[in-house]
Amino acid sequence: MDKAMNVINKGKYRKNDTVKEMPEYPVIDMALTGRKIKRLMDLNGLSVKDIQHYLGLAVPQSIYHWIDGSSIPSIDNLYALSELFHVPIDNMIKGNRKYRNHTDTSNICDRVFLYYDKIRELKAG
Repeated sequence: MDKAMNVINKGKYRKNDTVKEMPEYPVIDMALTGRKIKRLMDLNGLSVKDIQHYLGLAVPQSIYHWIDGSSIPSIDNLYALSELFHVPIDNMIKGNRKYRNHTDTSNICDRVFLYYDKIRELKAG
């Protein structure tokens, strides 16, 4: 067997006769991503109409689909939204990825969003 060849078998791979666990395939959680986008809109005082106008969309339905988690923005729209919200794209996308960059601030952002949600609940109740 060629040393450079990896053999994949049930979540494990073999390289140089050493069996290692394959990392879990990263998946974007569309519902959490939609909630994150909605929070960013609220924090910036932006409506669906504002986002529609900024992105040059003909109709607002796609934004509602992002918010309810039935779809996610295209990479172009994510890039534009990250500029509008002044956050990195990674801070808008939620998923099951375990890797965290040492400069990642999404944990801080998540805590701020939790406090924001709690304050909104208290004001509403």
